[in-house]
Amino acid sequence: MRHLLLLIISTTFLSITLNGQSIEQDSPDDNPYSVNIHRLGPDDSFTLDGKMEEAFWNDVTPIRNFSQRDPVEGGQPTERTEVYLAYDDNYLYIGAKLYDSDPSGILAWQKRRNQGLSTDDRFMVILDTFHDGRNAYFFETNPAALRGDGLLTVGQGTNLNKAWDGIWDVQTSISDDGWIVEMRIPFRSLDFNPNNSTWGINFQRTIRRQNEEIIWSGWRRHQSLMRPQNAGVVTGFSDLEEGVGLEIKPYVTSNASRIRPEGMETVDDLTADAGFDATYNVTPSLRTSLTINTDFAETEVDQRRVNLTRFPLRFPEQRDFFLEGSSIFSFAPASGVSPFFSRQIGLSDGEPVPVRGGLRILGREGNTNLGLYQIRTASMDEIPTEDFTAARVSQNIFSESNIGLIYTRRASDDDIFNNRHTLGADMELSTSEFRGDRNLQFQAFFVWHNPQTPEEVSSFFDRTSRGIRINYPNFPFYIRSSYREFGSSFDPAVGFTPRNGFRRVQPTAGYQWYLPDSRLIRSWEVQVRYEHLTDLDFRPADVNLNIRPVIIQFESGDRIDVGIRRAFERLRNEFDILRDGNIIIQPGDYYTWRFNTRFRSASHRRAAGSVEFSREGFWTGTRNIYDLSGTIRPYPGINLSVDWSRSDVNLPEGDFTTDLIRFRGNIDLTPDIAITNIVQFDDISDMLGLYNRIRWTITPGSDLYLVYNHNWIRFDERFSPIETQGALKVNYTQRF
Repeated sequence: MRHLLLLIISTTFLSITLNGQSIEQDSPDDNPYSVNIHRLGPDDSFTLDGKMEEAFWNDVTPIRNFSQRDPVEGGQPTERTEVYLAYDDNYLYIGAKLYDSDPSGILAWQKRRNQGLSTDDRFMVILDTFHDGRNAYFFETNPAALRGDGLLTVGQGTNLNKAWDGIWDVQTSISDDGWIVEMRIPFRSLDFNPNNSTWGINFQRTIRRQNEEIIWSGWRRHQSLMRPQNAGVVTGFSDLEEGVGLEIKPYVTSNASRIRPEGMETVDDLTADAGFDATYNVTPSLRTSLTINTDFAETEVDQRRVNLTRFPLRFPEQRDFFLEGSSIFSFAPASGVSPFFSRQIGLSDGEPVPVRGGLRILGREGNTNLGLYQIRTASMDEIPTEDFTAARVSQNIFSESNIGLIYTRRASDDDIFNNRHTLGADMELSTSEFRGDRNLQFQAFFVWHNPQTPEEVSSFFDRTSRGIRINYPNFPFYIRSSYREFGSSFDPAVGFTPRNGFRRVQPTAGYQWYLPDSRLIRSWEVQVRYEHLTDLDFRPADVNLNIRPVIIQFESGDRIDVGIRRAFERLRNEFDILRDGNIIIQPGDYYTWRFNTRFRSASHRRAAGSVEFSREGFWTGTRNIYDLSGTIRPYPGINLSVDWSRSDVNLPEGDFTTDLIRFRGNIDLTPDIAITNIVQFDDISDMLGLYNRIRWTITPGSDLYLVYNHNWIRFDERFSPIETQGALKVNYTQRF
């Protein structure tokens, strides 16, 4: 087994190295996916109205050679698409005429920035401004002129960071011929090499009622818009205006709260505060930011969960300040290791800890990607003042590969001699030219940290993790396999590790059939996933075989999944399921089966939803899991959703039921005014929470937020208020 693994790794290295060294770009004259951009003249004017009535559009040669990616790979699109490109010193202009023979069927349910567009017709663009096939800016819109954007990075899987909110604008219009898009993107919103006249670019259109995806370049199913290496090229840029590179973003906020601790007096608090972020482009592609008195009042509340596992749950980062740099700090993605988890900074058990200030550096210099956080938090209650450092550097090698290092440090004023350090290294070797045009990826990582306390007794390998991953993500067959080890004391101070002290092997394989002659079924996929997890002495701890014989995508957009799992779990210590001492599972070996089925309706319907049922062996008994979700869209811009999850557990030690209910109402009056309403309740914490937020984008980059939180706890079948919070925040962006 060990020799076979070494042979696979060696072959992967050799294939990627040889392919990476032999890549040559097609010249523009030979490339059907190359376009020369039109430059506006001194007398040309532009009005952003989504109509493309300016005279200069008539001088632009449109891009017309689009192909289907779905449902027919490389097929002729059912509707015409034309894209026009132009620019001047300050802006990139993108116009698109999206013809439609049935304009009444055009769908535009969403208006909120960065809202998912699985419900709507859409138009998407990526800009690879360095033309290296590794990173790109992502922009999308729908017929309601929604603004969606993000930062796209190459890796194992789709790495799209939609927390990046660029300053740009779009307008659309619907006519008898279809719909029209006009985008205006300031060059000051982009990082690029001013000496490079060629960018990577690609476009994709979705005709939602037909579930048809139309793309310019990279129409094979193992390619996509999300892979910059499959993009086309645009040439002819010159004399772009970058500006001074300075951006100032001040804010003012006012907060009011009322806390009602049980059996204690009510505490009222009213505060006002201010701060700012200042960003400066040290180079065209490297930005440094200074943040003073950082505030996260506008951050959306976490989704509540019920945890019936033995391990802590990971809640995603939602603060824009940290999300913006998350792609650079991504470490061995898909390998399940997190030496840096930004929620360790400024949060304690989900509650905010004041951030006094910090420094952030993000960007690249040549083939080197750089990221740095230096953050200082304030003391609060029993939490001391702390300093956090996170540094990331990765070097691009060959055509699609990279190697990198990450370092974190955590230190408190209470114990200045106990600096907790973490150091990691990762490598990703990738090629999209394996055996012609196939994708092949290899990943490896190693992470170490010092003892958490001076009294800790642990070896070097106790405090390390390491692993490898091989991925063959292609159509119709795909396969991936990973191996990882986590030491018994592995727990990075600024990371997240739900479990340590194990060795794990996990292969997954699948096959997907497309059925072009069927009017009912578009594709049928089968998948097998195996997990073999042992302790560090190679004694089995978790063994799972998951078989999904039915993954069907219907022509209508509906989907059905069926899965079966055989599981073994060895429990070495008592497990208090509800964390209240009532139901204790004793140590032992447990063998169980699980059956799962899920139906999800097409999301573009006015009323859509999903239903899921699972029945499984659960320790000494059984558990039935019911998940229902539904969304109603009575009018474009209004999305009302309800999710209900129930676990019905039957054990010899005792029966219990858990319920989690969540309501979300998104009311988006325009693309610039968004109202969020969230109500959550679970009967484990007996907490009922109400969250309301109004966001008004005054101009791109400048916003007003009004936030209101109210929490109750259930006592004796009645709800008593325990906390009320309100916040008003205004920020403004000024560029130089």
